[in-house]
Amino acid sequence: MKLTPARFLSAIAALAALGASAIHAQPVREAKSLLLDLSAESLIDGETARGMLKEGIPAKVWKVYPEGKWTFLSQVEGGLTREGICVVTARVVLLPRTGTVRAVLWRPEKRATAFDAKAGATPEQCKALARDKLKEAIAGVVSSLVKT
Repeated sequence: MKLTPARFLSAIAALAALGASAIHAQPVREAKSLLLDLSAESLIDGETARGMLKEGIPAKVWKVYPEGKWTFLSQVEGGLTREGICVVTARVVLLPRTGTVRAVLWRPEKRATAFDAKAGATPEQCKALARDKLKEAIAGVVSSLVKT
């Protein structure tokens, strides 16, 4: 069978139609929750931090600051120094989202920071301190937004 320009174009059209049907057959994905985390993985993983945010932010806050217009960002930084001192800073920030694209803007509406240091800490104790400070920062932002 000789490949003519007409057959070539027919084959391309058939492949394009196949590709289009495969794209439309994919399941619709759920919108991602916009609880963001920029923490040091050595102290707390992103999934744990977002879970703590989700757990720590009551429904009252989402009524006043709906997720379609606002997002929360957590950030835990620090670690163990050479001298064995665990230094941790945890920050939680409420950020607005843009209109149609829903991109997050760095224009903090509210923010809270908690920090601490513990001498002679093990890596596990440092991680526990990081979780405690993140809880404290979440509580600080929530208390500034709504009365609990």
